[in-house]
Amino acid sequence: MQTQVCHVVEKLQHLSPKRLAEADDFIDFIQLRDQSDSLRRDFALASEAAFAKIWDNDDDAIYDKL
Repeated sequence: MQTQVCHVVEKLQHLSPKRLAEADDFIDFIQLRDQSDSLRRDFALASEAAFAKIWDNDDDAIYDKL
């Protein structure tokens, strides 16, 4: 991992200030997307128990096979 970080740092050192700002924005975007994905997963897991009470019934059992 450290080698990869050093490689990226070397590339960043050759960028113009404008491109460096774009790279910084892109890194922020990636981190935000990862946080959003993690939050979405956490909310889905947290809601499973509540939805299970509604969805686990004989009337809807046919959908379990889909």
